[in-house]
Amino acid sequence: MDRKMANRKLIQLSQLKSKLATENLEEVDWVTFGVIVKKVVHQSTNNGRTFSIWRLNDLRDLNRCVTLFLFGDVHKEHWKTEQGTV
Repeated sequence: MDRKMANRKLIQLSQLKSKLATENLEEVDWVTFGVIVKKVVHQSTNNGRTFSIWRLNDLRDLNRCVTLFLFGDVHKEHWKTEQGTV
């Protein structure tokens, strides 16, 4: 993990919104970690394409979640990922 995190900035998921507002993260190699706390799969767009919705949390502040919409190849590859996965 130390090797993978070298030269990267860890941002807690619960702090992501405030960091995006106050820092220029486009120029920083940053990472975050989250747990899938809610998952909705096989939603359909108006044109019939399926997608998944994940709610992620870092378990520090259960009131602050990040919602991800997974489309295309990402949806196809990860739709079976179980709730509770980090």
